[in-house]
Amino acid sequence: MLSSIPLTRIIMLANVLVVTMAVVVLLTLPTPPARPGTATSGDPTRGPSRPPGPSASPSPTPGLPSAELPPPITASPEFARQVKANEAGTVPILMYHRITKKRLASIDRTPAQVRKELERLARDGYVPVTAREFATGRMDVPAGKHPVVLTFDDGHHSHFSLQADGTPAGDSAVGIIYQVARKYPGFRPVATFWINDHPFGLRERRDQERAVRWLVDRGFEVANHTWSHPHLPSLGKKQIAAQLARLERLLKKLGVPPSDTMALPFGAMPRKRSVVQSGKWHGTSYRFKGVFLAGAEPSVSPFVRRYDHRSIQRIQSNGKKGECRKWCSQYWLEWLNRHPRQRYTADGDPGRISVPRGLRGNIRSDRKHLVNAY
Repeated sequence: MLSSIPLTRIIMLANVLVVTMAVVVLLTLPTPPARPGTATSGDPTRGPSRPPGPSASPSPTPGLPSAELPPPITASPEFARQVKANEAGTVPILMYHRITKKRLASIDRTPAQVRKELERLARDGYVPVTAREFATGRMDVPAGKHPVVLTFDDGHHSHFSLQADGTPAGDSAVGIIYQVARKYPGFRPVATFWINDHPFGLRERRDQERAVRWLVDRGFEVANHTWSHPHLPSLGKKQIAAQLARLERLLKKLGVPPSDTMALPFGAMPRKRSVVQSGKWHGTSYRFKGVFLAGAEPSVSPFVRRYDHRSIQRIQSNGKKGECRKWCSQYWLEWLNRHPRQRYTADGDPGRISVPRGLRGNIRSDRKHLVNAY
């Protein structure tokens, strides 16, 4: 698919580099102070037909852009050709950590950097979808547009907090997303937040519940990033299950449905990766439709044969210096603009998978009946 991408071995080494950098940075930085206030089993994309859309419609909020998707259309082969649809193309899944006015680590981003990147995505025709929507094949963005997944690890307080008037803080991740959505109406205000035991730096249960429910009710996804963010390869099977099940218990107490997705802390996969796909601990079970890594390239489409929901690639949000010269978001967004045929372009039709005729063989066998080739 990505003809100019280096060999798999080099990609894996880049992943290790990203993971190692994150381990060193996150283990050495101090914990930020707490802020007051504020399943389905089996293959996630298998089924008799393509799902019609997100599992639940977000609640509209006066004064904030809506996360509702546009009405679906019926795409003929000729229409798919006109919009240059390619739903076998690659999807950028961007990975963010802390958002700080002064960067203390290479993986930090400033509010200005996040805002600039999101505005670039909007201008380039990208429409955000959640990690859940990606993993379940529900990327029903308008025809001719490209899905992008915005993911935020660790539930840091810079990701979300509410001001006295009940609106998101302006320099928080959520605040910036809404600012860009106001400026670019086609930019859908959704993202995925993978949290640990103190979501968004909040200590009080009622504050945690308020924050999580606010996000989920407006179309954002809040899901599992383990209880205490350990290095999973260093743990035994029961310890890993406990980390995941304890976070699922917390989410349930906060009024959130079971997680469909999870992100590996530090991007580190245990040797027996089945334990992070599904399991049970003290009566609490989990089963994920998508497990996400830490980098370092766009993900293949969930409709193609190469797709593996057990290890989904992401891209670190960053510039092009040092180890990010060819592995982070600025490089890859430029690459995708130079290679538009490699990029996922939607047909606007939830019931079809539109691809150029030469790519129909790339589609998974259980999805062949949905192919709309031109």
